[in-house]
Amino acid sequence: MISAGDFIIPFIMLCIVLHGLWNDVDIFELFIEGAAEGLSVIVDILPSLIALLTAVGMFKASGALDLFAFAAKPLADMVHLPVELLPLAILRPVSGSGALAIFQDILSTYGPDSYIGRVASVLEGSSETTFYTIAVYFGATKVSNTRHALPSSLCADIAGFVMSGITVSLLMQ
Repeated sequence: MISAGDFIIPFIMLCIVLHGLWNDVDIFELFIEGAAEGLSVIVDILPSLIALLTAVGMFKASGALDLFAFAAKPLADMVHLPVELLPLAILRPVSGSGALAIFQDILSTYGPDSYIGRVASVLEGSSETTFYTIAVYFGATKVSNTRHALPSSLCADIAGFVMSGITVSLLMQ
């Protein structure tokens, strides 16, 4: 069945082309300039991404992730966050792909309809890959002083973790 949502992107593209034709703008030339600028941004942020992915791999391989999960167990018990989800909560702000691998493992082990699977799903959807996002966006814009971006983002992630456990325990148990 075809819905109106199927036409949004083509409609926007048509509007851009019509606007360019109306204002006598060389759309293709501007597209090429934008693509070239995008490639230069990729070159600028690639070192930050490589460093971040290397650090995540080292963090997981060293056993530090398990150590942090063990240390956070009393706090997780207070907010109804299952201890099995602590590695996901710790890794989610750092690595989306690492968190997704842990998330898939949780769902295959406990099932998506279990309490743990539901909390993991809410946790995954209510948090962000904070360090990755900050590295990419501040690296692309060459901002070196992030000021309050990191602390406020981590507070939002913690709120998402806490509320995922509380919400699922209140609404779905």
